[in-house]
Amino acid sequence: MFESLSSRLTSALSGLSGKATLSETNISATLREVRLALLEADVALEVVTPFLDRVRNRALGMPVTPGLAPSQAFVRIVHDELVDVIGGQSQGLALATQPPAVVLMAGLQGVGKTTTAAKLGRWLKQHEQKKVMLVSTDVYRPAAMEQLSRLAESLEIECYESQSGASPAEIARGALQSAKRAFADVLIVDTAGRLAVDAEMMAEISDLSQQLVPAETLFVVDAMTGQDAAQVAKQFSETLNLTGVVLTKADGDARGGAALSVRQITGKPIKFIGSGEGVEALELFHPDRIVSRILGMGDVMSLIEEAEQKIDKKKAEKLAKKITKGKGFDLEDFKDQIQQMNQMGGLTGMLDKLPGMSAISQAAKDRATQTNFGQFEAIINSMTPKERQYPDLISGSRKKRVAAGSGTQIQDVNRLLKQFKQMQKMMKKMGRKGAMTNMMRGLGGMMQQGGPPRF
Repeated sequence: MFESLSSRLTSALSGLSGKATLSETNISATLREVRLALLEADVALEVVTPFLDRVRNRALGMPVTPGLAPSQAFVRIVHDELVDVIGGQSQGLALATQPPAVVLMAGLQGVGKTTTAAKLGRWLKQHEQKKVMLVSTDVYRPAAMEQLSRLAESLEIECYESQSGASPAEIARGALQSAKRAFADVLIVDTAGRLAVDAEMMAEISDLSQQLVPAETLFVVDAMTGQDAAQVAKQFSETLNLTGVVLTKADGDARGGAALSVRQITGKPIKFIGSGEGVEALELFHPDRIVSRILGMGDVMSLIEEAEQKIDKKKAEKLAKKITKGKGFDLEDFKDQIQQMNQMGGLTGMLDKLPGMSAISQAAKDRATQTNFGQFEAIINSMTPKERQYPDLISGSRKKRVAAGSGTQIQDVNRLLKQFKQMQKMMKKMGRKGAMTNMMRGLGGMMQQGGPPRF
């Protein structure tokens, strides 16, 4: 996420490293590079120009801070101004109204509204303990209602089923009454989209808004459309009383133009960001954390929060006790760690949040993210319980049997065992407390040495 912008910005800011003072000359040279980086990331010019002016004015009038290098102070200014550009403080949903609070989802076709509606329902159920009902008023796209119904069923969330031939207004009216009868806290309404903004679509969604009086009207936009996303959001905001924006497909957005443009152009906060296809891939938008990622500072807070939510605490506690008592870390434990990491989006999901990742080569990142954890699980599953407990037993003949049983090569078995040994050494260094911090530190250290994480 934002890899291209992150690389260009960190490169531009590194030009100030080692400078004893900040002058008009070296600030101007750096800001030219920053300007190019932002424009190449498809950030709107109307956002870039005032941003650079504010950075320049603050840098030239900056007092000398003891113990802080000028380059570090300048990076802090860029950080703070970028946070201000994309929204300042994180803003959740304002649902303090007579239940059911209605959340209306608006946006063009193909941006992921239906999936985002389901993701939001899951997020509200899990994080806010809300009883949620979903409904689709999209009577035009084939199987739109069925798609939302299936997603709702998989998440164990109620979904209002409309009668065939009902109009969007009739569906919305029926869903609202059903949500009241079911004592739902929140009703999420998925609406129809078009390939482009047109009068018919805007009239329909405007009527729905007047009928439902939503507590939140969220504009769902594809992050990969760059500054065009901000312009489309602006068009919607002229018809609807938008309360916020949801950025989707951020995992495929290497540039970051939408994230840095939409807040300034629409005046509406980005409330959520989606970064994957899974129903769990939706998180609150924290401007300060996103900027830290863009500037290569990582986002350990989000990583820790994700670990708290997704890691099996009973298994983690059991492993911690085992290691504390001096018992060995075996291949069964290693398989559990692989499964826990997959719960957190695998290495790809973790690398983006670790400090210093922008400083390592793309080749090293690629090697890390290509690690086939599914293959590793298959290999371990092909071993006997005794082999998993005592990996040193796995000799040449046993490797051959395990490779055949898992449909892999002996080289794959050797690679697994090598990475297991690396993890085993790391786990020995971990105490019962601070294990997550030590694991992150170890991962970051190995990546900076130019090799993939040895997990």
